[in-house]
Amino acid sequence: MIINLQAPVNQLGYGVAGINILKALQAQDVKVSFFPIGQPQVTNQVDADAVTRGVETAKTFDPQAPCIKIWHQNQMAERIGSGRFIGFPIFELDTFNDLEKHHLNSCDDLMVCSEWAKKVCLDNLYKTKPVMYKSGGKCLDAEQQVHVVPLGVDAELFPPAPARQDDKTIFFNCGKWEIRKGHDILIKALKKVLEHGENAELWMMCSNPFNSSEENARWHQLYNHPKVRIIPRAETQAEVYNIMSQVDCGVFPSRGEGWNLELLEMMSAGKHVVATNYSAHTEFCNQENCGLVEIKDVEPAFDGKWFFNQGNWAKIDSHVEFDLYMKMMRFILDKKGTLNQSGIETAQKFSWDNTADKILQTLRG
Repeated sequence: MIINLQAPVNQLGYGVAGINILKALQAQDVKVSFFPIGQPQVTNQVDADAVTRGVETAKTFDPQAPCIKIWHQNQMAERIGSGRFIGFPIFELDTFNDLEKHHLNSCDDLMVCSEWAKKVCLDNLYKTKPVMYKSGGKCLDAEQQVHVVPLGVDAELFPPAPARQDDKTIFFNCGKWEIRKGHDILIKALKKVLEHGENAELWMMCSNPFNSSEENARWHQLYNHPKVRIIPRAETQAEVYNIMSQVDCGVFPSRGEGWNLELLEMMSAGKHVVATNYSAHTEFCNQENCGLVEIKDVEPAFDGKWFFNQGNWAKIDSHVEFDLYMKMMRFILDKKGTLNQSGIETAQKFSWDNTADKILQTLRG
């Protein structure tokens, strides 16, 4: 199998997916011509070697080979070669604007990481269109053109860590400071837990490189509390695991996620998690492995920075805020000091090797 792969390599969502999919495909002896989006930012020699190997292979790329582009849904115009073109966007809302539809419709196929994302595509995009790489320009329906390819977690980097046994409960959240991430309500839930008399802390690793210093300062001010610890953004996955291993429970009150890799990493590390029951992480979250915060409705996505009512996300109202608090309390009362065994078992099913397998099955199919 020969593949042309376009993707970023860095410590953000697309970049983590890019490097891990590149390595997993190479491990299966796929000839991957790698075309980095932006300057690769590697943190270890294994990743550096994978990028170098892929870039060297790209010097003699096959223009007829299929091309997979892991990138934003409004930036699918540029591709490598003239073979089958598969867009692999990761998105958080339930609607595409006209520009996004135009770019996504230019792809021969789409790969998405969850059934939720596939439904968004089916609800928003084409029903049928010619597929010219098929003999005679055969027409496929959308069900055959949108393929679910779940992302993964590196279980070797995120092995189960011992459950903490002291009296203090440490909650944890990581993800860029954003309204979308529910950071405006998480502090409220913590305060309710403390008002109940619990010995608890909240660790936040949420530095956002896309925010201005003033914006980050406003978030820091909101979380200026003696029971909150703000942690600088980790530079490597090993550093992320080191922090996760020291906490009790991850809390992710997000309005919408494209995948939520950090939540899956917490599961792999054996930590209990609390998360909203909406968007892409429902691919791997269920009542057994996660304290699900129920969402009853959606609302226009607006934060005045990235989202301007172009789609919907989970509606966070007083009932959701109360359920978030109750799920945090339920962890303290019922699960503190235990491993999330169901989460560990779930994470084992979502390896990067499985992601590569699914990509190859899709291409061969």
